[in-house]
Amino acid sequence: MIDFFASPSNRELVLAQLAEHLYLALLPLLLGVLLALPLGRLAQRVPWLRGPLQAAANIVYTIPSLALFVLIPGILGTPLLSSANVVIALTLYTAALLVRPVLDALESVPAHVVAAATAMGYRPGRRFLAVELPLAVPVLAASVRVASVSNISLVSVGALVGIGGLGRLFTDGFQRDYPVQIVVGIVLTLLLALVVDLLLVVLWRWATPWARRA
Repeated sequence: MIDFFASPSNRELVLAQLAEHLYLALLPLLLGVLLALPLGRLAQRVPWLRGPLQAAANIVYTIPSLALFVLIPGILGTPLLSSANVVIALTLYTAALLVRPVLDALESVPAHVVAAATAMGYRPGRRFLAVELPLAVPVLAASVRVASVSNISLVSVGALVGIGGLGRLFTDGFQRDYPVQIVVGIVLTLLLALVVDLLLVVLWRWATPWARRA
């Protein structure tokens, strides 16, 4: 591995693939959370929708990622090698994974706190953003961490259809019969997942000081 990184071209390649891997993993994570929040809220406010929403989320999450990477260009008309296919697919996976945790997190907020906020004049939208959502973060954080690791892993599958990320180190190393490059890709993927997970823990603790004190 030392000899591999001794080459300037290899270092440049790894940095480029690492940056692309981060983009392809974290952007869908953000978009998926933003999509799952209103869906979870809708399931909370309209109980009869819980079953259909959960069933739809389960169906989406069971679609193989490689198949979804190939289906999206046919449905949306995007180029087969566009990174948008990976972003859209992983956004759907993230949202599907988080719909139920969002519902559970919102329902974990004590009813008397919600009632107190309502009595203080908080309208539903403001109450959701200022009271319910912050108090739901500790319950939701664990699922977001799982989704981040899942995305970082699934991005590598995109290399099979020619889309970048650290998975390209796997496919190129296999085609060139260069095991060192494959090991570098695996190690960097694991380290990236670990670093992102630790950063999410730090962000969660910073955003919920009351939970940290407790």
